[in-house]
Amino acid sequence: MLQTHAELEAQARKALQRGDLAATAAAARTLAETAPNQPAGFFLLGMAAAEAGQLRKAVPLLEAAVARGPEAEYLAQLAKLLILLRRDGEAGRAARAAMALSPGDALTLDTIGCVLVRLGDHEGSIGPFSAAVAAEPSNSGYRYNLAAASGFTGRVAEARAHYEAILASDPGDARVHYALAILSRQTTEGNHVPRLEAALAAATQPDDALRIRYALAKELEDIGNAGASYRHLSAANDLQKHKLGYDFAQDAAIFDATEAVFDGDPPAGSVTPGVAPIFVVGMPRTGTTLVDRILSSHRDVEAAGELQAMPLAVKQLSGTSSRSVIDPATIAASADIDPEKIAAAYLARAAHHRRTGKPRFTDKLPANFLYIGHILRAFPDARIVCLRRNPMDTIWSNYKNLFASQSAYYAYSYDLMDAARYFVRFDRLMGFWERQLPGRVLQLSYEALVVDFEEQTRRLLEHCGLDWDPACLSFHENDAAVATPSAAQVRRPINADGLGKWRAHAAALEPARAWLAGQGIVTD
Repeated sequence: MLQTHAELEAQARKALQRGDLAATAAAARTLAETAPNQPAGFFLLGMAAAEAGQLRKAVPLLEAAVARGPEAEYLAQLAKLLILLRRDGEAGRAARAAMALSPGDALTLDTIGCVLVRLGDHEGSIGPFSAAVAAEPSNSGYRYNLAAASGFTGRVAEARAHYEAILASDPGDARVHYALAILSRQTTEGNHVPRLEAALAAATQPDDALRIRYALAKELEDIGNAGASYRHLSAANDLQKHKLGYDFAQDAAIFDATEAVFDGDPPAGSVTPGVAPIFVVGMPRTGTTLVDRILSSHRDVEAAGELQAMPLAVKQLSGTSSRSVIDPATIAASADIDPEKIAAAYLARAAHHRRTGKPRFTDKLPANFLYIGHILRAFPDARIVCLRRNPMDTIWSNYKNLFASQSAYYAYSYDLMDAARYFVRFDRLMGFWERQLPGRVLQLSYEALVVDFEEQTRRLLEHCGLDWDPACLSFHENDAAVATPSAAQVRRPINADGLGKWRAHAAALEPARAWLAGQGIVTD
C-alpha cells in the first residue's frame, strides 16, 4: 500500500528525531520524488545531510524547500546552516524572514535567537528566546539561551531568575553555575560557594567539574579567599590544558610567521583610503571592552562587536586548505594578497554586524593585534588602539578566565608559564609593529586610563579622529549589549578595583614573575 505524503513526512521526521539518518533520507527522497513541488521532502533531505555534517550539501536542499514554501521552520534551519558556514548576511536575512512569519514552535524560535546572537544582535534575540521559553517553559536549553541574552543586554535580575529556575530542576547544571558566578560580583553576605561545593562533590563528568571549579575560583576570589580560589583554578586549568593538548610552540610559530611576512616592503596593490574602522586590540582581559564602551558612547561610533571579519578575510583570500583560521602556512600565503581585496572582504563581513547609520564603528576582537599589518595595508586611515595592562595582572586575568573552549586564540591561558611566554611574544610583536608602522597604533595603558580617566579618554578620541563627546565619560550608562566576561564591570563607573589583583596570588605566580623579569619585562 502506497504511503501518503503526510505519512512519508511523519516517517522521515520520526527517523530524524531518533537519529536514523539513512531512514530519514530514504523517506525524504521518496517524498521529494513523488511530490517535487512540495517543500517537505527537500527540507528533510537537507536536515539529514546537515545532521551528517554535510552542510554544503544541506544548504541547497533547504533553499529548494524555501523556494517551494517559505515556512518559518525551513528559513530558521537554513539560517542556522548559513551562520555555521559564516555566510552571515544571508543567515541574517533568513532568520529575520523566519521571524516575520510569526512562528509558534519553540525550536524554530530558539534557532532564530541563536542565529541573531551569532550576528551580535543580542537585543534582537530576546524576542524569539522569550517566545521559545513561553512555548516550552520546561526546556532548560531554551531558558539558558534567554538567560544568557538577558545578561548580555543588562537585564541582570531577569538573567538570574532564569538561571535559578534551571537549577531548581537540575541542581547540577554546570553551565548555569558558572554563568551565575560571572553574572555579578559576589560578596561575603551573598554568594553561592556552599552550593557550588555541593555541586562539585556531586559532579560525575569532567567538563561539569571543570566549570564548577571555575565558578568556585571566581566566587572565592570575590569574597577574599585567595588560597582556595587558586587551588580550584589550578586544578581546572591543569585539566583544560591536558584536554586541549596545547604546546606553546604552536603560538610561537604564528608570531614568527607574522614577523617574517611583514618584515619588508608591502605587496603591490591598491588600498581603500577614507574608510576608518577603529580596531581595539590587545591581550584579552586588559580593558578592551572598557575602551570599546567608551568609544561606542560617542555619538558618531557604533560597536560592531568582536568581529571575525579580518581573520576570515585573510583566511579566505590566502586560499590555504587547513581548518585553522590562523596558522603559519596561512600567514605565509597571505603575504601577496592585494590589500584592496582584504578591505572589500572585511567590509562585506563587517556590514552584517552594523545596525545603525553612524559613520564610524569599532571592531574589538583582541587577537586582531596579529593582523595589524594587514589592517593598515588595507585601511590606511584605520585607527588602532592596543590596550596594555600590567604584565602580571594580564597573565593572572588570562589564567583565571574560562575562554570559549574551541577558540584557537586563547589555548595558552590555561598554564601560567604559557601565559607568560605568550605575553613576551605579544610584547615583542607590538614593538615590531611600532618599528614597522611608527605612530600608527596607540598603546593605551589600562592603569593610566583608570587613574587619569578624562585625560586618557581625550587622548583616545584624538587618536581615533573623533571630537570630544562628554558621553564617553559616562560609558557605564551605555545600554548596548556586552557579550564578554567584562559585562558586569563595564556597567559600573571607572574604578581601580582591577589594579594589582595578581598580588593576592603573588607566591603562586612567582615563577612567572621571575621568568618575565629574566626576559626584561618590568612587572611592578
